[in-house]
Amino acid sequence: MLNRKLSRRGALKAGAVTTGLIGGVGLAAPLLGPTAEADVTGVVGPAVTPMFAVPLTVPQVLQPTSTSSTTDYYSVTMQKAVKEIIPGLQTEVETYNGQYPGPTIKARSGRRVVINQTNALDLPTSVHLHGAEVPVDSDGNPMVTIPPGGSKTYTYPNNQLGAPLWFHDHAHHLESEHVYRGLSGMYQLSDDNDRCQPLPSGQYDVPLLLRDVNIDSTGKLVYTMGDFTNRTTILVNGRPWPYFQVAARQYRFRILNSSNLRFFVLALSDGGSFTQIGSDGGLLATPCTTNQLKLSPGERADIVIDFSRYPVGTQLVLLNNTGPGPADLIGKVMRFDVVRDALDLSYVPDTLRTLPTPPIATVNRTFVLRMDEDGRANPMAYINDLTYDPNRIDTQITWGTTEVWTITNANVRAPHNFHVHLVQFRILERNGKAPDPSESGLKDTVALLAGETVKIQLTFDSYRGVYLYHCHLFDHGAMGMMGTMQIS
Repeated sequence: MLNRKLSRRGALKAGAVTTGLIGGVGLAAPLLGPTAEADVTGVVGPAVTPMFAVPLTVPQVLQPTSTSSTTDYYSVTMQKAVKEIIPGLQTEVETYNGQYPGPTIKARSGRRVVINQTNALDLPTSVHLHGAEVPVDSDGNPMVTIPPGGSKTYTYPNNQLGAPLWFHDHAHHLESEHVYRGLSGMYQLSDDNDRCQPLPSGQYDVPLLLRDVNIDSTGKLVYTMGDFTNRTTILVNGRPWPYFQVAARQYRFRILNSSNLRFFVLALSDGGSFTQIGSDGGLLATPCTTNQLKLSPGERADIVIDFSRYPVGTQLVLLNNTGPGPADLIGKVMRFDVVRDALDLSYVPDTLRTLPTPPIATVNRTFVLRMDEDGRANPMAYINDLTYDPNRIDTQITWGTTEVWTITNANVRAPHNFHVHLVQFRILERNGKAPDPSESGLKDTVALLAGETVKIQLTFDSYRGVYLYHCHLFDHGAMGMMGTMQIS
């Protein structure tokens, strides 16, 4: 069995060095200069691969094992596999059905999905469908795990608006390494409105799963909790700095930051604009034009890039304009190569959907996120000065009510974010001001820089039971920054 002891000291270091990664008013963490030569005494050095040398691949869409008039049934096995991530090297990863990253599941609102998950790994697992309204026994509670050799059936009613959901491991104190090693995948939930949009579709609708890793020169995927310093290989759909051949037309990209800790600020190398059409909870009410996209771990965004403005032969790099890390490595994500002309009848309409009007809030709550950053030997992370206790209910909620939560990051250096299970919420304020248009839609994860405060509005009208809220920087959650709410 693998030795996976929790390194809280490493997690604290990670929190400290990520200061100022993302926010509404600019960046505070610079990209560093070119990579310095490391002291490799007793340490296997990192794998080296040229950028833009491998093509982007798109995760396979998983097909149901059977269907009925109301339900699609799937069978998934969590298992180890060996993949060629860095050309010429073999890397052992943890997978859903042998795929790295996991396969994409395409679901429809109003049509149920049932997945039998079998754990063929050597440690317990728990599968969480991030962003979904699901009954409590299918939410992926971190303490309700699938033992090695065991199976569990998860039922997803899909009684919500279309959204770019994703699934990942959530076994407490194991989720960080499991997700790092590959246990994550996209779950694209569509509704009638989304399918009727004149947006790019088919081969022009492409998922992009982003993450950073450390692969050594032997091909080993090296995991150390809280390690930003050495995770300098950027993967897109499991490929290092890939290139993607595009036609001179519009493309829709559904982007997920599946990293454990790294924030991204994405931009095109020519400074060109693109259109954001959606976020965690699906389509925005109206599109917004921007030249950068900020994503903390667990957040998603739906964007459209129009390559028709570039002549055939153009090579355009997708940049990451934030650190920490060497700019020559983590400052680049992938490259788009415009290789042909193409007819394009797609367009982005002025109105994408009508968002539901939230009921009037009757309850106000305050949550303070904080982690020890004073250099102590065993730092912890807290919500309202409490560390996670699965046997304690932190928040009692009356089913059917609407609440406003004020969430503050009390740290001086460390950034956090905040993910709520079960519900999609609306951001009312960020630091006392209206949210940016990119945050105007439905959300389930919100970023908070050190010292920031956000207000969110949530309605608890789907399922009853005990659910989580937590920082989605996996290491911070493992250090204790999780709480439980009981809806009854």
